[in-house]
Amino acid sequence: MSIKGNFLVILVGLPASGKTTFANNLKNKLNLHFQVEVKIIDPDLLRDNTSPKIFDFRNEPRVREKSLEKVRKYLTRGLIVISDDLNYYTSMRHDLKSIADDLSINFYIIHISTSLELCLKRNENRGKPIPDIVIQKIYDKFDNFKKYRWNYPFKTYNSTQFSDPVIFIEDLIKEIAEDLKKIKDKPTVKKSLHSSNREILELTTRKYVGRLLDVPQNRSHKDEILKYRKSYIKKKAKNLTDTKVILEDFKRYLAKNLNINLI
Repeated sequence: MSIKGNFLVILVGLPASGKTTFANNLKNKLNLHFQVEVKIIDPDLLRDNTSPKIFDFRNEPRVREKSLEKVRKYLTRGLIVISDDLNYYTSMRHDLKSIADDLSINFYIIHISTSLELCLKRNENRGKPIPDIVIQKIYDKFDNFKKYRWNYPFKTYNSTQFSDPVIFIEDLIKEIAEDLKKIKDKPTVKKSLHSSNREILELTTRKYVGRLLDVPQNRSHKDEILKYRKSYIKKKAKNLTDTKVILEDFKRYLAKNLNINLI
């Protein structure tokens, strides 16, 4: 394949679902077919630098920030980037989508849909580097893909349905190449990539509320926090689009109405 353009692959799946193995196989095949260097961004390496061998939710915002910085850096350099992360929240996938939108490149969401039971079994065979309760918690919080069109997986991989991952990856690469070729052949057709104001508000405030509720002292105020988030979105839906401005404005709104520990 002679396509030289770069793009972003967003892997989504539970811990021990097989994302890293899939990412490495995909990288090897992409290196054979595309005339572009491929880079895997693996947040586990960043996690090991902050809390070796321990998955701590408190470190996740910083790990996520560093991971997104690396994704943007390598995409800006023209590399194909694979995000080998959990990406279990819609807001996490949206952060990556926003980078691709800013750089006017395509992104492809690939769902590694390994069952919870199999993930727990694999985790046990590895000596349980991640506590089962953490995997269960991520499973319980996992966002489905139905709400937004951009959030639908480009392809879904289930190891129990596809006995040969190499064949799946070969087909995936062909479909990506065909998708990129369509865009190249129709330069005058520009896709609408940008999210609606309401969508940005929902994702930004939800992400922040999730962080708030990770603070034990705030959990008793969950119903109030959710109520004020809902009223905030209703009032502000047509006014704000910048995520940083939304976040600061939302913090002020909560501080005015609630006596909680803001972060």
